[in-house]
Amino acid sequence: MRPRHYCGLFGIYGHPNAAELTYYGLYALQHRGQESAGITASDGIDLRTYKGMGLVGQVFDKNILRSLPGPLAIGHVRYSTTGSSNIKNAQPLVVDCARGQIAIGHNGNLTNASRLRAELEEQGSIFQTTVDSEIILHLLAQPSKDDRAHSLEAVMRKIQGAYSLVIMGEDELIGVRDPFGFRPLVLGKLAAPKEDGSEGGVAYVLASETCALDLIHADYVRDLAPGEIVVIDKHGVRSVNPWAGTQQPHAFCIFEYVYFARPDSDIFNKNVAQVRINLGRQLAREHPIEADLVIPVPDSGNWAAMGFAEESGIDFGNAFVRNHYVGRTFLQPTQLIRDFGVRVKLNLIEEMVVGKRVVVVDDSIVRGTTARARVVTLREAGAKEVHMRVSCPPHKWPCAYGIDFPTRKELMAANNSQEQIREFLGADSLGYLSLDGMIASTGLPANEFCAACYTGQYPSPVESEMDKFVMEQRRTKYRRPVSDLVHDDTQRPLL
Repeated sequence: MRPRHYCGLFGIYGHPNAAELTYYGLYALQHRGQESAGITASDGIDLRTYKGMGLVGQVFDKNILRSLPGPLAIGHVRYSTTGSSNIKNAQPLVVDCARGQIAIGHNGNLTNASRLRAELEEQGSIFQTTVDSEIILHLLAQPSKDDRAHSLEAVMRKIQGAYSLVIMGEDELIGVRDPFGFRPLVLGKLAAPKEDGSEGGVAYVLASETCALDLIHADYVRDLAPGEIVVIDKHGVRSVNPWAGTQQPHAFCIFEYVYFARPDSDIFNKNVAQVRINLGRQLAREHPIEADLVIPVPDSGNWAAMGFAEESGIDFGNAFVRNHYVGRTFLQPTQLIRDFGVRVKLNLIEEMVVGKRVVVVDDSIVRGTTARARVVTLREAGAKEVHMRVSCPPHKWPCAYGIDFPTRKELMAANNSQEQIREFLGADSLGYLSLDGMIASTGLPANEFCAACYTGQYPSPVESEMDKFVMEQRRTKYRRPVSDLVHDDTQRPLL
């Protein structure tokens, strides 16, 4: 089993085909979440939303996209990290309040969500979902004389943890990154027809990764800075950053480079594929081995394996063939489906490994069961030796900021020595990349990153052990779950 992911965000302002471009943007970000997808669009008067369970291509079709008119839209693909995987928790979330209509998409986890929700409920708030993202909506909807950007400043001082946000009203698009900058969010632009149909207009885009900009032929402008609020409306783009000029530390998620982001994306101003090649090169320097073949565990291990082969001089070969019609196994919410995915996801070309000393390069080992299965497969195929190399340090701590790692008692490296892990895997040798080597491979300073899953040093307060079902557990035994009482028809627009 691999660590489970979080969400992908997309937003666009100023294009007559906003919903369609959001659809394509979400397609590019599908790797960030495969449980549900949603789009909210505005024609300047009303917000219309459609969302459903499944992949982007399964949820939307041409007729649905035509039902979402207007030059402004936001979209979201989800993996459930707080709250169950069901339609009522799918995003964007939308409210109609005294301050107007507001829609939100959220990537990350709020670490003080349970306390904030309890406080809001004591004040009379009624929640419709079990996701922490709805807390932000409730705070944002509270009466205030400030505009939405300044209201967001106040909200940001109340919430803790990781959050990149896309927010929209009837006629504005807002992007937000938390002060630590845990999750990526980029700004782009592309040519768009003006309202009268003439050329010369500009549309602005917000996205979790630059690969989404590439797909719709948008130009990258810049990353949003940690703590920044970007407001896009008819007056153009303006920025507010309450933390500008302070000594607020950064905490970029380093696991974006190791595993989550697409290799063709630039994350935190560094190309992901190149960083992964650097990880592999450093791994070969730290854990050299005499072998005949370097093979990756596709797809995220491909680039690190390439770097390992280049640095070591050992031949590179794609001996594992991935079935691309099977989604990332960890993204499925049940153990039954995950186990099925492990069996069908990769197949081995036996002729490539018979009688050879093989180095298998993987991006991570979490529980170890999947890696062990790979070693067994190689042994059965006739590999002479099997050496495991991992392009990050051992995961010893759960993530509190939006990656659905197992609990610490389930993390193999938290409870076993490296030698014990090697014995469990059945490998001839095992080597993890060092923390210093991983950071050096990014080309960025160590103080820019969050590496809590390796070190246990959480940069932002964590009020309690993270549990994705914490909101459900808050209900008393006398109350039926909302999901038992509500029926959602995902075949029609949810207005």
